[in-house]
Amino acid sequence: MSGGDLWSRIAAVAGALALVSCDLPGRPGPEPEVLRPEQVLDFATLYSQNCAGCHGEEGRGGAAVSLADPVYLAYADDAAVRRVTANGVAHTLMPAFARSAGGMLTDKQIDVLVRGIRAWAGGSAPGGLKPPAYTAAGPGDAARGAAAYQTFCARCHGPDGKGGSGGHSIVDGSFLALISDQGLRTAVVTGVPGLDAPDWRNDVPGRPMTEEEVTDVVAWLASQRTQFPGRPYPSLQPKNQGGTQ
Repeated sequence: MSGGDLWSRIAAVAGALALVSCDLPGRPGPEPEVLRPEQVLDFATLYSQNCAGCHGEEGRGGAAVSLADPVYLAYADDAAVRRVTANGVAHTLMPAFARSAGGMLTDKQIDVLVRGIRAWAGGSAPGGLKPPAYTAAGPGDAARGAAAYQTFCARCHGPDGKGGSGGHSIVDGSFLALISDQGLRTAVVTGVPGLDAPDWRNDVPGRPMTEEEVTDVVAWLASQRTQFPGRPYPSLQPKNQGGTQ
């Protein structure tokens, strides 16, 4: 073999190795191997990591409201879903997820969550009826609400709200301390599908609740809150320190 042929072969082998070395297994690419948290923009991943624990897989309900419920999605528009997702609900277990409100998600990630949740909505209002407005127009009247409660709610929750054959107590101090007025309104309007609690259309067959009745029932429920929820013996006096009881 001539010297020229040898060097030609060496050059060819070196070139081939150079090409192969560009794609060696394990060689890091230009982008990170694992996405940074703020780069995750897949709805299924974001929902699973941040929402499913309370709202259930695919929004079908859990400890919190069913986000995929067509009644809820007809009741809560894009702005409402985004506001709650981003800012949470003060004094409840619903946290803020947006970084601007102290959470961990970027505005783009909040947008992905809102679009994904809203994509579960159907094309029309359930039963052809438009739900009451998401936000009450005024504070409501607790006295009227007491009467509306007897009409629409007492059959399941008992005449005083302390529970009945078809539902739990909804005037319990601890329960009311953990739910906002808006949360009460949502429960009255959408019901709780997983517990067979009817929505605003079906408490009384053929007699949907009016906007005013929903607002007034929420006002009555809110009026049942106690100053010190969770205290089982609010009137119990401390024992005397002098040895007598």
